[in-house]
Amino acid sequence: MKYNKINNLTGWICFLVAALTYILTLEPNVSFWDCGEFIASAFKMQVVHQPGAPLFLMIERFFSIFAFGDVTKVAYFMNLGSAIASAATILFLFWTITALAKKMLVKADEEISTSKMISIMGAGVVGALAYTFSDSFWFSAVEAEVYALSSLFTAIVFWGILKWEAHADEPQSDRWLLFIAYIMGLSIGIHLLNLLTIPAIAFVYYFKKTPNPTTGGVFKTFIVGVLILAVVQYGIIQYLISFGAYFDLFFVNTLGLGFGSGVLFFAILLIGGLVYGIRYSIKHRKRVLNLALLSTALIIFGYGSYAMIVIRAKADPNLNNSDPDNAFALLGYLNREQYGDRPLLFGPNYNSQRVAVKEGKNLYRKGEDKYEVAGKKTDYEYDRTTPFPRMYSDDPRHVEYYKDMTGLDESQFPTLFDNISFLFKYQIGNMYMRYFMWNFVGRQNDDQGQGSLYEGQWLSGIKPVDAILLGNQSNLPPSIVDSKSYNRFFFLPLIIGVLGAVWHFKRNQKDAGIVALLFFFTGLAIVLYLNQKPLEPRERDYAYAGSFYAFAIWIGFGVLAIREWLEKKVTPKNAAIGATVLSLFAAPIIMAAQGWDDHDRSTKMVAHDIAVDYLESCAPNAILFTYGDNDTYPLWYAQEVEGIRPDIRLVNLSLFDTDWYINGMKRKMNESEPLPITMKESQYVQGVRDVMYYQDYKIAGSVELKSILEVLLSDNDEDKIQVTETTKENFIPTKNFHITINPEDVLKTGTVSPADANKIAPIMQWTFNKGYVTKGTLAMFDILAHNNWKRPIYFASTVPSEQYNGLDNYLYNEGLALRLLPLTPDTAASRTEQLNAPVLYNNVMNKFKWGNIKHAKYLDPQSADDISIFANVWNNTVTGMLKEGKVAEAKKAANKYLEVMPDKFYGMRSMMGTYFMAENFYMLGETAKANEIVTRCADYIQKELTYLADVSESKNRLVGMQNVRLGMSFLNQMANTTAQYKQMPLAEKINNQFKALEARFGPYLGQE
Repeated sequence: MKYNKINNLTGWICFLVAALTYILTLEPNVSFWDCGEFIASAFKMQVVHQPGAPLFLMIERFFSIFAFGDVTKVAYFMNLGSAIASAATILFLFWTITALAKKMLVKADEEISTSKMISIMGAGVVGALAYTFSDSFWFSAVEAEVYALSSLFTAIVFWGILKWEAHADEPQSDRWLLFIAYIMGLSIGIHLLNLLTIPAIAFVYYFKKTPNPTTGGVFKTFIVGVLILAVVQYGIIQYLISFGAYFDLFFVNTLGLGFGSGVLFFAILLIGGLVYGIRYSIKHRKRVLNLALLSTALIIFGYGSYAMIVIRAKADPNLNNSDPDNAFALLGYLNREQYGDRPLLFGPNYNSQRVAVKEGKNLYRKGEDKYEVAGKKTDYEYDRTTPFPRMYSDDPRHVEYYKDMTGLDESQFPTLFDNISFLFKYQIGNMYMRYFMWNFVGRQNDDQGQGSLYEGQWLSGIKPVDAILLGNQSNLPPSIVDSKSYNRFFFLPLIIGVLGAVWHFKRNQKDAGIVALLFFFTGLAIVLYLNQKPLEPRERDYAYAGSFYAFAIWIGFGVLAIREWLEKKVTPKNAAIGATVLSLFAAPIIMAAQGWDDHDRSTKMVAHDIAVDYLESCAPNAILFTYGDNDTYPLWYAQEVEGIRPDIRLVNLSLFDTDWYINGMKRKMNESEPLPITMKESQYVQGVRDVMYYQDYKIAGSVELKSILEVLLSDNDEDKIQVTETTKENFIPTKNFHITINPEDVLKTGTVSPADANKIAPIMQWTFNKGYVTKGTLAMFDILAHNNWKRPIYFASTVPSEQYNGLDNYLYNEGLALRLLPLTPDTAASRTEQLNAPVLYNNVMNKFKWGNIKHAKYLDPQSADDISIFANVWNNTVTGMLKEGKVAEAKKAANKYLEVMPDKFYGMRSMMGTYFMAENFYMLGETAKANEIVTRCADYIQKELTYLADVSESKNRLVGMQNVRLGMSFLNQMANTTAQYKQMPLAEKINNQFKALEARFGPYLGQE
């Protein structure tokens, strides 16, 4: 059989293995984070968060067709789209490895021997399957996120340049370069990571066209590659839109023509210029110019997928992030302006002081008939700056992390070397190398790692080696050994990859350098560019999958390195077979065996069900305030795709400070009527009432909220304060607000039942909890002032309490949402005791779903965290029923808790929720059940803290202080509780556990 047939057949076998793997482990419905937004937006062709992914949305929309109208299957088939794209990535990776291997092992026109054929195919299979089962790539392969499709485009581009190299001496070989340009243009509509292959592509071109490369030539090629990357990323992606926007500004504001006329004129100029240039290059035989212009044109053609963003924004869909329906809005959308800037080469440290505000260019917004100035782009000037700032955030939590990581005190200003130290310790060490080692060495667990020695670290499974990094590993705790992500590869994939890299550099430095460049630009270069702050909300390993892709090529070449060594001992054919089999077991097989259980999401429904529970917590026609990604995106999916509770209006408070989002809230969505917002758009557009500060006017008592609103919206200069010499702004003169309650409105709308009529407060009075008002807060005030209790108002239970704006005493728990009720506050009750118990009980027992958390094969970190949310709901339900004297209902709820909640603990928070239920069982007289739960909780704490004590002793410092204090506190509480309920043997056992651990931690706790 010819080489090409074998190569193609083996590649497709790898594709099938990968596809089967990902389909079997596929998430059956929506996932957390961005997936809910992407699925909802793809299904209805809506506009996602900046900078958008239009081509991804269109491709996923195609996959949704296979649901054949069953909206409950839409998410599955979109997830399937990622699985197929990921399997195709493996196919192109296989062909890339075999192309590189063949070039090194087989000379031109040489007949390929059986041993070399086995070696080449073995290298491809081992490298491709190693990447198939790599942790980071596998995670993205089973959910509807952009990274799977982005990886495919990266793989196609790198494979394409090798195809060009193989045919570069043939006529019309440049078609491969043009193919690459078009694929890159298309990839912009998915994710920009694909562009990082450009420097490597430049070197393939240089080495092919230069028989005798020089050091100077290599340096120039690197510069050219980076320049081409910059031209595409900034020149084409940003400045083309910027030129179009300013052409439009001139045509609209100066010439008086309609919106879009300037963009159209600029497009005609651009197309005309490209056509003229291409014709000129053909006529005068300017090959390089022709190639450059055609490549530019094809990149722009691919980039044209962004037309979908503008077209759909003009249709005002329900999800219309940033509303980029004009040139300037699109420019801000592509520039990710809502996310702000970060310093890269020069800037402040965390303790630099702001001394002035520097104004830049005008910011424009679309007005009625022309563009209006919305303000100026501003930047701060600082008293002290530093080159290469890595520690620049002044967030107090970040500042503490910086100081803890570097050992700096309050008086010290971080130097260049301090910033470089942070780069290596945190940004490279924790946010890249840790991920790299997860994929090729092993993983401790899937708790999010922020630098601690017991959460989310890498480990190999070789305890003496792991002890060097992590401390004494002799008594591993349940949070490690019971974690599905406790993966031990014993360094084997890493060793195979390093052998392959060394062998590659010895055999072909040029190609090895190209792979190394791909490895660098898709890994460490991203680290340098992102300049990440500490305490990220989730792990970011998906951003570096391209780097792991490059290393997988070297894992494939590890087969060739081992084969070369074995050939000294056995026949070439046996050496090839032996090297392939050995490498298969050392890399992909062990990675698959260890990784399967922590990537099998086929039975998990947490994101879907918790979204349903948030919605079902609300009464009909409710307004539900949410805050983060995971209490918003799955709910968008539930409403937009499955049509669950379309009567509820979701209001994301993180987006509520933008004019475009408030505009959307003033329109009907699904079955939800517009919100009662009375403000005119001119009163809250970008640049108007962005922030209004508190100025204490010593007003006695509280002020009606409508009066506060009138002051904040007033255009009268008497209602404003001087901010600068030329500007005045609205302000809040007091923080003490109230709403006068009409009991008839409250009863008529069913907000409060007639039985509780005597609890209705005559006025709802509260103290605003911030020193400023943003336009989002202003919009909330508008809703509160004019709703008149016609629509129920809720806050998701995950909304930070500061976002309640001081309304805490009027919020009552009804499940996963807190309802605003105008009841006289019970000042003696604690915050957690404010329950609307009957509604809560009905929701929990009859409406809520639990995501199959008890029986799911694997729960990803966010799903595991949500166990604590579910446990809190159950505990509130039982407590609420007991408080109302409904013991039978409390028992039913407590026993149903045992039916649906997992027995396994997913960390200390999970244990805490379980223990609180044990206290409820004691109160219910279910002593045996309570004892069993308390025993499990105490044993869990003992094992966790024994491990932390071992590590602390080996590191000679306290490790895991928060868990130690939490665990000791709960052990003490358990001893007291069991003694209170006369369970003396158990109380004595727990007390002994407490004393033993106290003795071990005493020296360290005394130092704190």
